[in-house]
Amino acid sequence: MQKSQSVALTATFAALHVVLFLPEGPWRSFVIYLLPIEGIVLGPRIGFSSALLGSVIARLIKPSEWWMFGIVAEPLGVVTAGLLAKQRWKEATAIYGVMLGAYFIHPYGRMLPLWTVLDLLIAFALIFPVSRIGKWVWEERIHRFMLALILVAFVSTVADSMTRVFLLVPAGIYSFFGFSYEFLAYTWFIPGAAASYIEDLLVVVVTFVVGVPLLISLRKALHLTQPMS
Repeated sequence: MQKSQSVALTATFAALHVVLFLPEGPWRSFVIYLLPIEGIVLGPRIGFSSALLGSVIARLIKPSEWWMFGIVAEPLGVVTAGLLAKQRWKEATAIYGVMLGAYFIHPYGRMLPLWTVLDLLIAFALIFPVSRIGKWVWEERIHRFMLALILVAFVSTVADSMTRVFLLVPAGIYSFFGFSYEFLAYTWFIPGAAASYIEDLLVVVVTFVVGVPLLISLRKALHLTQPMS
């Protein structure tokens, strides 16, 4: 039963990825509002498979020249949520640490304004404390449940952002597209960072309004007391 349930939920969340990607969303896509719930319910292993499958199918249906960002970033956002829900802070810290370290080692990472990555730094600092309360997403006490869910949502959403930053700058995708530093900084990075802060706030609001009742319903319907993987 657990195996068939895992397969069904993997397919369901993958389909939701596709559906949420197709409309024009703010900045990234509406998929970011799904990532925390997907990671908490499915866990890091099954969640990664679901997010990867959904991301690939979505971009096959609606091709984009920026396809590589979402296909890598969305699964890592889901994995981060799953790790935090399982209190596995070491793996989450390693994911963030490698990408954040690579960003600041790169010359452009030291040249770009620090304010553009403040949410990445805050999320990195929150990994350990959020992982300590990650188990609260399974509690009945609503105030603890809501606090844990909102913080997991914030850190996992920023993990998606961190992955995109890593791919763009340290991994060198900016050079693949022929971007100069000036074009990268003033056309892409700085406007994108400002939009990212708005998106962080939107994720918190949507998680509070929609994510809380959704996760409560899924917990009851699936009889979950921990992530599925």
